[in-house]
This record gives sequence, structure tokens and C-alpha cells, in this order.
Amino acid sequence: MIEHPGPLQGNRNAAKGGRVKRALVVAIACSLAGGGALLAHANSPLPAPVTSSAGATASVLPGFADVAEQVTPAVVNVKVTAEPGSPMSGSGDGVFPRGRALPEPFRHFFEEQGRLSQHQVQGQGSGFLVDSDGYIVTNNHVIDGATAVSVVLNDGSEYPAQVVGRDEKTDLALLKIDAGSPLPYVALGDSSKARVGDWVLAVGNPFGLGGSVNAGIISARGRDIHAGPYDDYLQIDAAINRGNSGGPLFDTKGRVIGVNTAIYSPTGGNVGIGFAIPAETVQQIVADLREDGRVERGWLGIQIQAVTPELAAGLGLDQAEGVLVADVIPNGPVSNTDLRAGDVIIRAKGEPLKDYKDLPKLVASTKAGSEMSLEVVRNGKVRTLSVTVGAMPGDEGALAQQDAGADANQPRLGLLLAPLTPEVRMQYGLGADQKGVFVARVEPSSPAAKAGIKSGSLISMVGAELVESPDQIVAALHRAAEEQQQALIMRVEQGGRARFVAVPLAA
Repeated sequence: MIEHPGPLQGNRNAAKGGRVKRALVVAIACSLAGGGALLAHANSPLPAPVTSSAGATASVLPGFADVAEQVTPAVVNVKVTAEPGSPMSGSGDGVFPRGRALPEPFRHFFEEQGRLSQHQVQGQGSGFLVDSDGYIVTNNHVIDGATAVSVVLNDGSEYPAQVVGRDEKTDLALLKIDAGSPLPYVALGDSSKARVGDWVLAVGNPFGLGGSVNAGIISARGRDIHAGPYDDYLQIDAAINRGNSGGPLFDTKGRVIGVNTAIYSPTGGNVGIGFAIPAETVQQIVADLREDGRVERGWLGIQIQAVTPELAAGLGLDQAEGVLVADVIPNGPVSNTDLRAGDVIIRAKGEPLKDYKDLPKLVASTKAGSEMSLEVVRNGKVRTLSVTVGAMPGDEGALAQQDAGADANQPRLGLLLAPLTPEVRMQYGLGADQKGVFVARVEPSSPAAKAGIKSGSLISMVGAELVESPDQIVAALHRAAEEQQQALIMRVEQGGRARFVAVPLAA
């Protein structure tokens, strides 16, 4: 056993002092090699090492067996089937929400299993039960583009899953299964109380091996990996790999503090840098999805940018803080207010804006129609403005969803459609010359999904009729049903290519 030499006291001769200092260094290095000693201040004695009955130094490390036994029954394997070329079938290499390319070397870790047939591929990720009724949280990129979704429980039983709702901007989705009896579940915790250095457990289904538990620590907080407008990831070093997507991240008390979503990997394998969506974000999104299958966000209709030190100096600001308004979108929620391009917003709803990404998060969490006060700096003077928050385009949901309120005997397409408003064009990068109806969402396993229609595409024709509003497609669907047609013919445009597809009509 290595004893600490104790604190140094008084003046010693140089040779003896050197020997003592070297002994101190050796003692600390050996203690670290033994794994378990804590470093103390140079003038404070180290804690006495823990010894076994045999007298050898014992490592003081946490045990995770009790927590793992408690939480693993609620962790599930999510299996999906999709058409080749769908967003899902590309997720193994990383596809961020809304079809954006994943910045290398960041990757999702969704496991593609290969082709089932000439027309299908299968993949799998992870998820976890959040109540006894069968509601399951996973990543949106796990089920995006899927034509069929099923869930395998920890006991090996498998059930078909319904997609209750999904949110591309945060990469979260909510599933539902009917097991016929109450199911084990886990509770969402509060990751805001988690600190860098805290132990965490990542549980999931890497490489399709089944429930696996990996331990690590929180390496950093508030990471922005350019996945979307609301990036606020926990960085962890627990070993997570393909197939772990959508799995839970637990604290040592068995509470979910995150959803494992992406890894940093130059090679495609685990290098000890993973990212998880914080539990507070999950809690809010899941509540919205469970209520009506969608997430409604507030929107101001402005383009913003960060205030750099150079911009701060040019604008006469004391600090590089706040949000610079780059443009005010015509016909947007604040276009008729006094807010102007060049204004610097320093406070919103009374909260200081230290980082420019604070504003989108704050506005998104505000209900449409609510009043919001903004403090802005213009020409060196601070003024207060009052604005009304609008609904973010594409999130209001009632644009034209075929399943909502439809009679049970009516056919359904499984599409959420939106008109091509200026806001939708801007948000999705569509040109002013593009015509048609925007496909905001395609329900997995729906007739539209089986016909190969994907979210982000445009429907420009139904039969021989040009269409520019969701109502035209709804009307065409009802006519086709009355005439007992077997399919609805649509011209679908995506990626600069147009093709006709036949969507089967089934009541």
C-alpha cells in the first residue's frame, strides 16, 4: 500500500526537499493507476485509500447493476421497413431532419439491416416506454420514411406500432403500441441539474444485438452540432453505436435525462463523443405530440444573426451580445410593427439574450397569438416594442390533413399538405417559380407512403388537373371515392424531377 508522505512543513535542504517532492509525484501517479484516489491540494493530506481484507488497495468505482436491472425492461428495439431511397434507408450514414445533409463527421447511429426484397429495406433503432399504456419515445430519423414500424420489447414480444406524431426540428417521434396489459416504463428527469462529470448510462440496441448498457460521463453541455435551430445537446462519452438511435440516457437514479441521437465519428464507429437531446426538450415535445400529434411553435417572421465583436463595435454596443435582425419577412407576424432590420434585440419577455440562439428557443416555446415585449437597441438608444407571436409555417397542422375528421368510410392518403406560402417557400428553400401543394408529412404505412411519396415533395397535378391548394386534392380524393376509382393519379415533384404515381384508395 502506498502511503501519502503528508504535507510538507518548514524549510528543508534542497536535496531532501527534492526527494520528498518526487515521492509526492510518484505517490499521486501510483494512486491514480490504482484507480480510486482523489487528488488533494498540495498542502492537504489525501484521503486514506480503501483497502480490502487482504490489504490490497481497492478501486472505488460506482456499480450500475441495480439501475440497469431497474430500467432495461422499459427500453425497446424499434424495427422499421421502408422503400429504397427513403430518408430512413439513408439514416445509417446520417441524415438530419428535413433532409439536410449531416455535417461530417457527425452521424446519426441508426442501423440499416439491408434489403428485404427488391423494393424494401429494413433498419432498427432504439426507444423507451414513457407510460404503462404503450407510448414510446424514439428519434424521428429512425422512423422517417418508414412504411411499417414495429416494436420489440425487452422480453422478446413484438407489436405493430402507430406513429402518434413526430417533430423533425428536434428529431423526436412518439409511437404507440397496444400490448393488452400495463407495460414497464421510465420517467423523464431534469437534465438541467446534471453536471459535467456526472455518470450516465446509455441503454439501447447497438448493431441489433439487443438490450445493451454502456456507462460514461457527461462531457459537456449545450453543444450545437448544426442539426437544427434548437440544438442544445448533452455531450457524453458512453459507448454508443449504430442501432442506439432513440435510446434513453439515464442518470444513476434511473431517470431519463436525454435521448441518444448522434455521434462524432470520422470513421463511422464510436470514438467516445456522443450527443443526447436533453430531457426538458423531450418532455415538451412528447406532451405536444401526445395531445394532437404535432408541435406548434411560435414565430416572429424575422431573419437573425449573431452579434460578433466586430458588429458590436460597429453598432456602438458595449458587448457582443443580443440578436441582430437581418431582415423582417414581408407579411410576417411582425412586418407591421416598428421592428426593423439592423435592430439588436437584447431582451425578450424580460429575459436577456446572451446568445442569438436564445431567441428562437424562447419564441418557439411561446403560443401563437401571445404578446411579447422586445427590448431593442437602435442608433445607440434602447426602446421597447410589443409584438404578437405568430404560428410557425408548416407547424399549424390544420393545413389539410386527410385523416383528421374524415369519415371512417372515406379513403385516406396519409398526407399532411400545406399551401406554398412565402413562409413555406423560405423555410424549405423552394423557388418562387415552383407550383403545387407542399407535402409536409407522410404517415408511415399509409397509401401515400407505399406509393413512394415523401415529405418535402410537391404535388403539382391530380389526374389532369393542376393543383395549388390542399382543398383541391381533398376534393379530388372525394370525387375519386364517389366514382369508385381504384387509385388517385398524382404528379409528384422532388429534387427537380417529376413523375406520376398511383396512390391506391382504401377506405
